[in-house]
Amino acid sequence: MERTESRLPNREIGQSNGIVYRDGAVEERPRTFKGEPIIRVEALTKEYRMGSNVVRALRGVDLEVQAGEFAAVMGPSGSGKSTFMNLVGCLDRPNGGQYWLDGLLVSSLDRDELAAIRNRKIGFIFQGFNLLARASALGNVMLPMLYAGLNARDRRERGLQALEAVGLADRAQHKPSELSGGQQQRVAIARSLVNDPAIILADEPTGNLDSRTSVEVMAVLQGLNDQGITIILVTHEADIASYCGRNVTFKDGKVVRDTLLPQPRRAAEVLLTMPVIGEAEEVVA
Repeated sequence: MERTESRLPNREIGQSNGIVYRDGAVEERPRTFKGEPIIRVEALTKEYRMGSNVVRALRGVDLEVQAGEFAAVMGPSGSGKSTFMNLVGCLDRPNGGQYWLDGLLVSSLDRDELAAIRNRKIGFIFQGFNLLARASALGNVMLPMLYAGLNARDRRERGLQALEAVGLADRAQHKPSELSGGQQQRVAIARSLVNDPAIILADEPTGNLDSRTSVEVMAVLQGLNDQGITIILVTHEADIASYCGRNVTFKDGKVVRDTLLPQPRRAAEVLLTMPVIGEAEEVVA
């Protein structure tokens, strides 16, 4: 794995989150977190057969993610990042290697067992929102709890709490067509929270949004991460990755760079420098 080094203002020599600070230089070192990681993969491989050809999508990936991290997974098309996220999200099974999620070895589970793990331990956020058009915001948020077997009263209470957490309590009865793109993505974020998952996987969550709305969504995600929620986000955009505390880059089925950002950008502060929707159009007019 490539070692990364960047320059920061001089500070006292010390170590934090696996980064050694030395007279203003930042050098990556093996991480020595306390406790078990929330995600651990060892020698993870995945192959796909396309006719007579074999595509080696992952080639022995080793990676750990600690509870409370906010990690961006990056890489060009064909790098293996989407395959990795599918395996971490228990949407597929590896050909080789092992994967532990929240202390549970899941790499050998069957499809029904993986489905149960997805519902209980993983919250998903998708680029296309994946909301039911005929259901209200609250109805969409309550759906994972229905699959988990919660009663109607608990589903409604927890659904409203999740919508309040993303600032949409007053939009609970609105359908997706009555919401903006940013509001729809916040509904999707609320939906990912309701079963109290061990991790949240966000697949290009800003891909369909304009610049300001993208930063608004990142502000929501940073706020959740500040509360201790572990988030792994796939993105092609370096500026979006700059809001995450860790950037993991894939290439040719391997992790080629793993960098901690001591001071990721704060989306709430960036928003203060951006015009609200409509202001720019008024200025142009």
